[in-house]
Amino acid sequence: MTIHKEGYTSLAVTLLFIFVLNAFIDYRYADIAWLRWLAYGLSIVLFLTVLQFFRNPKRKFAADDKVIICPADGKVVVIEETEELEYFKDKRLQVSIFMSPVNVHINRNPISGVVKFFKYHPGKYLAAWNPKSSTENERTTVVVEHANGTPILFRQIAGALARRIVWYVKEGDAVEQSKEFGFIKFGSRVDLFLPVGTKINLELNQMVKGGITVLGELN
Repeated sequence: MTIHKEGYTSLAVTLLFIFVLNAFIDYRYADIAWLRWLAYGLSIVLFLTVLQFFRNPKRKFAADDKVIICPADGKVVVIEETEELEYFKDKRLQVSIFMSPVNVHINRNPISGVVKFFKYHPGKYLAAWNPKSSTENERTTVVVEHANGTPILFRQIAGALARRIVWYVKEGDAVEQSKEFGFIKFGSRVDLFLPVGTKINLELNQMVKGGITVLGELN
């Protein structure tokens, strides 16, 4: 397992904070053993927590031009028909994956194709399970068109803890299935909007892995 590049700064800041905190306690409260050991314990927990946020485990990623691959690790929390009002402006099949703090936070392309649309939206930080988070939170919208002409829209959505969305794509880019397109620091949610009638291979509350689990079949 390696550490994702988005975690370097956060880990450095965490280590600096831990060093300063423990140096202060060792100097100021050297005679209070229980306080020093408490600080050591909390420091270890803090470091390991931040470390796991940015882990990048080695995996054998899926590649199949006939299927849609899950873009993120997490739990399937929405499978329903809804109106997509930003790009398609019609009815689509929405699939949403919630990324908890213990999930890998890397986001991966669900299909190969060309980026036809990209937009970043600053916004609020409502809890990821709030229905309004899809349209009011900080988010990105990406539309990739497959070689067969099928467009798929996916959104990175910030949540109550997630305070920074990172993306690596722009309009006109050719992207490859299961390759990274972004990262959400400290988790949250990814929504996909598929053509109505798309065969979905998932169930609600199912745990999935980004770049590996097959979400559905391309029309």
